[in-house]
Amino acid sequence: MNAIDIRSDFPILNQKVNGKDLIYFDTSATSQTPSPVIEAMDEYYKEYNSNVHRGVHTLSTKATDSYEKTRMKVKNFINAQYFEEVVFTRGTTAAINLVARSFGDMIVEAGDEIVVTEMEHHANIVPWQQLAKRKGANLVFVPMEEDGTITRESIESVVGERTKIVAITHVSNVLGTINDIKEIAEIAHSNDAYISVDGAQAVPHMRVDVQDLDVDFYAFSGHKMLGPTGIGVLYGKSELLERMEPIEYGGDMIDFVDLRDATWTDVPVKFEAGTPMIAETVGLSAAIDYIEEIGPENILDFEQELVNYAYDRMNEVEGIEIYGPRSRAGLITFNMEDVHPHDLATVLDTEGIAVRAGHHCAQPLMKWLDVSSTARASFYVYNNKEEIDSFIESLKRTKEFFSYEF
Repeated sequence: MNAIDIRSDFPILNQKVNGKDLIYFDTSATSQTPSPVIEAMDEYYKEYNSNVHRGVHTLSTKATDSYEKTRMKVKNFINAQYFEEVVFTRGTTAAINLVARSFGDMIVEAGDEIVVTEMEHHANIVPWQQLAKRKGANLVFVPMEEDGTITRESIESVVGERTKIVAITHVSNVLGTINDIKEIAEIAHSNDAYISVDGAQAVPHMRVDVQDLDVDFYAFSGHKMLGPTGIGVLYGKSELLERMEPIEYGGDMIDFVDLRDATWTDVPVKFEAGTPMIAETVGLSAAIDYIEEIGPENILDFEQELVNYAYDRMNEVEGIEIYGPRSRAGLITFNMEDVHPHDLATVLDTEGIAVRAGHHCAQPLMKWLDVSSTARASFYVYNNKEEIDSFIESLKRTKEFFSYEF
């Protein structure tokens, strides 16, 4: 990877915040967007802005071709077996809600169990809570180790004959824990259960092969992988998607409508009611091209180098507590002794450094950690060690400031 050339592709980074060069360490919330993605979306609006699947004129045909080529590109990117297994959604949250509301309602009955973990983002716990309430089912939580990891034994201790769905994140957005999804899928399937994976923090940072993982459902978002907001993907095994009912109704997803009833078109369009996110799929396509040009394996190696460097340097700062395992994805969640995370983030912002502070949409995990909130620094392809050095010096100055007795 040529980090200098990559960084030059991100125009938003060429600015000063509070008089300092911007250091963007909030990729886990939303990644920045490179020029090729911006230009691809700009070209769509300038040259072939039109609706898809509904017109025979030139602009509509070009828009439809672009839209469906993106579906094929996503299929290849995650190694789905069929392009029909790729459903476009508004994001990871919408994708998980589709699985919970359609597939979950179809297979879960009173007394069944839905297995989740306490490290889940709210988007991968609230939909399952609501499913359990609707059906009279039970949520079961996987025991976690002290470092925020889970073991095969802990999974096997809660997945059993009553389990219908295992819903789990691939990578924790707080702890950086990388879960062994292939192993968890094997345990789920050996108990005749299904597995649904929140891949929002994984797909942007590593190679994901849904066939190798043998997952039933896998969800991720464009805005965390250099693409635009408002676009996401649900991968689902074709035989499962065929069985599912849509949860939104309207144009394009229908086959035939009369006054009293309607029938649905084929998978995956039956899940894509209304005018879809056309410009956003164009942007997602360009983002995938960008990631593939770098190479997901190279991205993972680069991030591992950055996060290991940051982890070691942060341990130089007195009063810093880091949460999660030593081996982690490219993010570090932490607290500074006697400094509220929001105060810390505010002070860092005065020096041009963007980090996230709060509960990170993971309040059950905050309770498990016995804290109300934390700060988080997350890294991506456009970051470097020099930025981490500046970050460390800012942490040290912040510690000194709040320790000073006025």
